[in-house]
Amino acid sequence: MNLLLEANFLQPLLLTLRVAGLATLAALVCGVAAAYVLARWRFPGRDALDAVLTLPLVMPPTVLGYYLLVLIGRRGVFGQWLNEHLGISLMFTWQGAVLAATVVSFPLVFKSARAALEGVGANYENAARTLGAGELEVFLRVSLPLALRGILAGTMLAFARAMGEFGATLMVAGNLPGRTQTLSLAVYSAVQAGQDSLANWLVLVISVVCVAILVLTSKCVAPK
Repeated sequence: MNLLLEANFLQPLLLTLRVAGLATLAALVCGVAAAYVLARWRFPGRDALDAVLTLPLVMPPTVLGYYLLVLIGRRGVFGQWLNEHLGISLMFTWQGAVLAATVVSFPLVFKSARAALEGVGANYENAARTLGAGELEVFLRVSLPLALRGILAGTMLAFARAMGEFGATLMVAGNLPGRTQTLSLAVYSAVQAGQDSLANWLVLVISVVCVAILVLTSKCVAPK
Protein backbone atom coordinates (compact mmCIF):
# COMPACT_ATOMS: atom_id res chain seq x y z
CA MET A 1 0.00 0.00 0.00
CA ASN A 2 2.83 2.39 0.89
CA LEU A 3 4.62 1.65 -2.39
CA LEU A 4 1.41 2.19 -4.34
CA LEU A 5 0.78 5.44 -2.48
CA GLU A 6 4.34 6.63 -3.15
CA ALA A 7 4.10 5.77 -6.86
CA ASN A 8 0.75 7.48 -7.26
CA PHE A 9 2.08 10.46 -5.32
CA LEU A 10 5.43 10.99 -7.04
CA GLN A 11 4.34 10.75 -10.67
CA PRO A 12 1.82 13.61 -10.61
CA LEU A 13 4.13 15.67 -8.37
CA LEU A 14 7.08 15.46 -10.76
CA LEU A 15 4.86 16.10 -13.78
CA THR A 16 3.25 19.09 -12.05
CA LEU A 17 6.63 20.61 -11.24
CA ARG A 18 7.74 20.16 -14.86
CA VAL A 19 4.54 21.59 -16.30
CA ALA A 20 4.39 24.50 -13.84
CA GLY A 21 8.08 25.33 -14.28
CA LEU A 22 7.95 25.44 -18.07
CA ALA A 23 4.62 27.26 -18.08
CA THR A 24 5.94 29.88 -15.66
CA LEU A 25 9.06 30.39 -17.76
CA ALA A 26 6.97 30.88 -20.90
CA ALA A 27 4.55 33.20 -19.08
CA LEU A 28 7.49 35.20 -17.69
CA VAL A 29 9.11 35.82 -21.06
CA CYS A 30 5.86 36.59 -22.89
CA GLY A 31 4.34 38.50 -19.98
CA VAL A 32 7.29 40.83 -19.44
CA ALA A 33 7.61 41.49 -23.18
CA ALA A 34 3.90 42.32 -23.51
CA ALA A 35 3.98 44.41 -20.33
CA TYR A 36 6.93 46.45 -21.60
CA VAL A 37 5.21 47.18 -24.90
CA LEU A 38 1.98 48.31 -23.25
CA ALA A 39 3.76 50.24 -20.51
CA ARG A 40 6.06 52.19 -22.80
CA TRP A 41 4.17 52.72 -26.06
CA ARG A 42 0.79 54.25 -26.83
CA PHE A 43 -1.06 53.03 -29.90
CA PRO A 44 -4.66 52.57 -31.06
CA GLY A 45 -6.30 49.57 -29.45
CA ARG A 46 -3.90 49.42 -26.52
CA ASP A 47 -6.70 49.17 -23.95
CA ALA A 48 -8.45 46.48 -25.98
CA LEU A 49 -5.22 44.48 -26.20
CA ASP A 50 -4.73 44.82 -22.46
CA ALA A 51 -8.25 43.47 -21.91
CA VAL A 52 -7.64 40.49 -24.20
CA LEU A 53 -4.34 39.63 -22.50
CA THR A 54 -5.98 39.88 -19.07
CA LEU A 55 -9.03 37.82 -20.07
CA PRO A 56 -7.66 34.42 -18.91
CA LEU A 57 -7.55 35.84 -15.38
CA VAL A 58 -11.35 36.13 -15.17
CA MET A 59 -12.58 33.65 -17.77
CA PRO A 60 -13.63 30.15 -16.58
CA PRO A 61 -10.79 27.64 -17.21
CA THR A 62 -13.13 25.33 -19.12
CA VAL A 63 -13.92 28.15 -21.54
CA LEU A 64 -10.20 28.72 -22.02
CA GLY A 65 -9.83 25.00 -22.62
CA TYR A 66 -12.49 25.17 -25.31
CA TYR A 67 -10.73 28.07 -27.02
CA LEU A 68 -7.50 26.08 -26.95
CA LEU A 69 -9.31 23.12 -28.49
CA VAL A 70 -10.51 25.39 -31.30
CA LEU A 71 -6.96 26.61 -31.86
CA ILE A 72 -4.75 23.54 -31.34
CA GLY A 73 -7.16 20.63 -31.70
CA ARG A 74 -6.52 18.15 -34.47
CA ARG A 75 -9.04 20.07 -36.59
CA GLY A 76 -8.24 23.42 -35.01
CA VAL A 77 -7.01 26.59 -36.66
CA PHE A 78 -3.34 25.85 -35.90
CA GLY A 79 -3.57 22.28 -34.70
CA GLN A 80 -4.51 20.86 -38.08
CA TRP A 81 -1.60 22.63 -39.77
CA LEU A 82 0.84 21.44 -37.11
CA ASN A 83 -0.39 17.88 -37.44
CA GLU A 84 -0.35 17.78 -41.25
CA HIS A 85 2.92 19.62 -41.91
CA LEU A 86 5.04 18.98 -38.81
CA GLY A 87 3.45 15.87 -37.36
CA ILE A 88 2.92 17.63 -34.04
CA SER A 89 -0.17 17.10 -31.91
CA LEU A 90 -0.50 18.83 -28.55
CA MET A 91 -3.71 17.11 -27.58
CA PHE A 92 -3.43 14.64 -24.68
CA THR A 93 0.26 15.39 -24.12
CA TRP A 94 2.16 17.00 -21.27
CA GLN A 95 3.21 19.72 -23.72
CA GLY A 96 -0.48 20.54 -24.12
CA ALA A 97 -0.71 20.79 -20.34
CA VAL A 98 2.17 23.28 -20.41
CA LEU A 99 0.36 25.38 -22.99
CA ALA A 100 -2.86 25.37 -20.96
CA ALA A 101 -1.02 26.34 -17.77
CA THR A 102 0.87 29.08 -19.62
CA VAL A 103 -2.32 30.68 -20.90
CA VAL A 104 -3.96 30.58 -17.47
CA SER A 105 -0.94 31.94 -15.55
CA PHE A 106 0.15 34.53 -18.14
CA PRO A 107 -2.05 37.42 -16.86
CA LEU A 108 -0.52 37.22 -13.38
CA VAL A 109 2.94 37.94 -14.78
CA PHE A 110 1.64 40.44 -17.31
CA LYS A 111 -0.34 42.62 -14.89
CA SER A 112 2.37 42.56 -12.21
CA ALA A 113 5.12 43.33 -14.72
CA ARG A 114 3.17 46.17 -16.31
CA ALA A 115 2.43 47.80 -12.96
CA ALA A 116 6.08 47.45 -11.95
CA LEU A 117 7.40 48.85 -15.24
CA GLU A 118 4.99 51.78 -15.16
CA GLY A 119 6.31 52.56 -11.69
CA VAL A 120 9.84 53.00 -13.01
CA GLY A 121 10.63 56.68 -13.36
CA ALA A 122 11.16 57.83 -16.94
CA ASN A 123 14.03 60.05 -15.77
CA TYR A 124 16.24 57.02 -15.13
CA GLU A 125 15.60 55.60 -18.59
CA ASN A 126 16.09 58.98 -20.28
CA ALA A 127 19.37 59.47 -18.44
CA ALA A 128 20.61 56.12 -19.73
CA ARG A 129 19.61 57.06 -23.27
CA THR A 130 21.50 60.35 -23.09
CA LEU A 131 24.58 58.32 -22.14
CA GLY A 132 24.27 56.37 -25.38
CA ALA A 133 22.41 53.27 -24.20
CA GLY A 134 20.12 51.56 -26.70
CA GLU A 135 16.58 50.49 -25.91
CA LEU A 136 17.56 46.90 -25.12
CA GLU A 137 20.35 48.06 -22.82
CA VAL A 138 18.00 50.52 -21.11
CA PHE A 139 15.54 47.72 -20.48
CA LEU A 140 18.12 45.22 -19.21
CA ARG A 141 20.19 47.61 -17.08
CA VAL A 142 17.62 50.15 -15.89
CA SER A 143 13.96 49.16 -16.29
CA LEU A 144 14.23 45.46 -15.45
CA PRO A 145 16.30 45.82 -12.25
CA LEU A 146 14.00 48.55 -10.91
CA ALA A 147 10.87 46.53 -11.68
CA LEU A 148 12.33 43.18 -10.64
CA ARG A 149 10.52 42.83 -7.31
CA GLY A 150 7.09 43.27 -8.89
CA ILE A 151 7.95 40.90 -11.72
CA LEU A 152 9.20 38.23 -9.31
CA ALA A 153 6.03 38.52 -7.25
CA GLY A 154 3.88 37.99 -10.33
CA THR A 155 6.08 35.09 -11.43
CA MET A 156 5.68 33.25 -8.14
CA LEU A 157 1.92 33.73 -8.22
CA ALA A 158 1.93 32.43 -11.80
CA PHE A 159 3.84 29.32 -10.68
CA ALA A 160 1.28 28.66 -7.95
CA ARG A 161 -1.54 29.16 -10.44
CA ALA A 162 0.11 26.80 -12.93
CA MET A 163 0.49 24.14 -10.24
CA GLY A 164 -3.21 24.32 -9.44
CA GLU A 165 -4.51 24.48 -13.01
CA PHE A 166 -7.34 22.00 -13.63
CA GLY A 167 -10.08 22.93 -16.11
CA ALA A 168 -8.11 23.94 -19.21
CA THR A 169 -5.57 21.17 -18.63
CA LEU A 170 -8.29 18.54 -18.38
CA MET A 171 -9.85 19.63 -21.70
CA VAL A 172 -6.57 19.91 -23.61
CA ALA A 173 -4.30 17.25 -22.08
CA GLY A 174 -6.82 14.87 -20.54
CA ASN A 175 -6.26 12.95 -17.32
CA LEU A 176 -3.87 10.17 -18.27
CA PRO A 177 -1.94 8.72 -15.28
CA GLY A 178 1.80 8.91 -15.80
CA ARG A 179 1.41 11.07 -18.91
CA THR A 180 -0.75 14.14 -18.31
CA GLN A 181 -2.11 13.68 -14.78
CA THR A 182 -0.98 16.64 -12.69
CA LEU A 183 -1.56 17.02 -8.93
CA SER A 184 -4.92 18.72 -9.35
CA LEU A 185 -6.12 16.03 -11.72
CA ALA A 186 -4.74 13.33 -9.41
CA VAL A 187 -6.77 14.76 -6.52
CA TYR A 188 -9.90 14.61 -8.66
CA SER A 189 -9.20 11.02 -9.70
CA ALA A 190 -8.37 9.94 -6.13
CA VAL A 191 -11.62 11.40 -4.79
CA GLN A 192 -13.61 9.77 -7.57
CA ALA A 193 -11.95 6.42 -6.82
CA GLY A 194 -12.47 6.71 -3.05
CA GLN A 195 -8.71 6.85 -2.34
CA ASP A 196 -8.96 9.25 0.57
CA SER A 197 -5.40 8.73 1.85
CA LEU A 198 -3.88 9.57 -1.52
CA ALA A 199 -6.18 12.57 -1.93
CA ASN A 200 -5.19 13.86 1.51
CA TRP A 201 -1.48 13.65 0.68
CA LEU A 202 -1.92 15.36 -2.66
CA VAL A 203 -4.00 18.16 -1.16
CA LEU A 204 -1.44 18.62 1.61
CA VAL A 205 1.40 18.98 -0.89
CA ILE A 206 -0.48 21.52 -3.00
CA SER A 207 -1.50 23.50 0.08
CA VAL A 208 2.03 23.62 1.54
CA VAL A 209 3.57 24.72 -1.75
CA CYS A 210 0.96 27.42 -2.34
CA VAL A 211 1.29 28.79 1.20
CA ALA A 212 5.08 28.89 0.82
CA ILE A 213 4.77 30.76 -2.46
CA LEU A 214 2.35 33.28 -0.96
CA VAL A 215 4.75 33.92 1.94
CA LEU A 216 7.66 34.44 -0.45
CA THR A 217 5.50 36.72 -2.60
CA SER A 218 4.61 38.90 0.39
CA LYS A 219 8.29 39.21 1.25
CA CYS A 220 9.09 40.27 -2.32
CA VAL A 221 6.51 43.04 -2.44
CA ALA A 222 6.96 44.22 1.16
CA PRO A 223 8.80 47.55 1.42
CA LYS A 224 12.32 47.34 2.74
